[in-house]
Amino acid sequence: MPQSSITAAPLDVNGKGLGAFPASCTNADVAALNWNLLAEDVSLPVAVLYEARVRHNLQWMQRFMEAYRVKLAPHGKTTMSPALFQRQIDNGAWGITLATAPQVVAAYNHGIRRVLMANQLVGRANMALIANLLRDPAFTYFCIVDSAANAAQLGRYFGEQGLVLPVLIELGPNGGRTGVRDDAQLQAVVEEIGRWPGLALAGIEVYEGVLQEESAIRAFLRRATDALRGLATAGRLRKHGPALISGAGSAWFDVVAEEFSQLDIGAPLEIVLRPGCYLSHDVGVYRSAAERINAHNPVAHKMEPGLQPALQVWAYVQSLPEPGRAIVALGKRDAAFDAGLPTPSLRHRPGQDGAPGAAPAHWKLTAMMDQHAFMQIGDADDIQVGDMIAFDISHPCLTFDKWRQVLLVDEQYRVIDVADTFF
Repeated sequence: MPQSSITAAPLDVNGKGLGAFPASCTNADVAALNWNLLAEDVSLPVAVLYEARVRHNLQWMQRFMEAYRVKLAPHGKTTMSPALFQRQIDNGAWGITLATAPQVVAAYNHGIRRVLMANQLVGRANMALIANLLRDPAFTYFCIVDSAANAAQLGRYFGEQGLVLPVLIELGPNGGRTGVRDDAQLQAVVEEIGRWPGLALAGIEVYEGVLQEESAIRAFLRRATDALRGLATAGRLRKHGPALISGAGSAWFDVVAEEFSQLDIGAPLEIVLRPGCYLSHDVGVYRSAAERINAHNPVAHKMEPGLQPALQVWAYVQSLPEPGRAIVALGKRDAAFDAGLPTPSLRHRPGQDGAPGAAPAHWKLTAMMDQHAFMQIGDADDIQVGDMIAFDISHPCLTFDKWRQVLLVDEQYRVIDVADTFF
């Protein structure tokens, strides 16, 4: 049987965004090193999370879910940081959502014992990884299926292993991503699951984020609730354990909560929502979603302030080669660029006292290369090589996966912890 290992592993000397530390230093020792970001105790570029904002976001989302009496299984692919997973669990999360079998193994090896894998489990080696974990009776796992072929593959493999795999059927909209498109496909998957003693049909799963209009999203969610009622009425759901219905990325979790929280199938039911980006939030795609939620959702409207952007990447001004242009030591290897380039937010000149000031509003990144960013500035701006710039980001998922460690800092920019990632 696999063993859990939550250990005080040494900091990875090969990771970027760290200061000088003893070879035996562990994450638990970091606070005692007294690193301060503004004192240049850590190497830049560096990704940081602001502890007070992380704590606020954790509490805000849990209060929101409790208001709708639904469960939270945040999508762990955003951070792939077991230390942050544990904080989400400690703040009331039902479990952690993940996307791949190796991600599930990484979470298990760091103490996570309930996982919803919001993806199809395909391939013998991936099945073997999950089967090994399912031999631990303390571990709970669900994956999704959307084809009779996949159901047959899973049923055969897990039956041969003497295990029972709980599955959710995924529904998908036409033109969307994965998921059964119509009732005929749904029925074919239901029938195939029923053929295999190694499978247990636990419920329905959707991902509404491929749709853009609220009316279409609500119609899609009602299709999911109707499907689950139909399965319950037909006696097709597993006999042991509650049924599940799950949805919600980070942009429309309010609408999913409104629609799913009204569902009654006449039997025990767990409603599991999966937003992941709330922990760090951002100033781009998810800030826009939050503004919509805060304006229109009655629960969120009462919970001001809303989610706060907690993730930044700091970097040095590296070169001032010509008027109006600064080159910053920040690139595509350090921050997401797929949903908008990072935005200059704060500036600090080493050696100066006081908190960083706001970056001028006209400073703007115009392009990024692997290790360089081109920043448009004014011809007469007060800016020097060695100045430190903090950048807000859009799309935290693709920023986290560029870092082996993310530093947590307090309101005085002191490093108080390190969150390792396992991408």
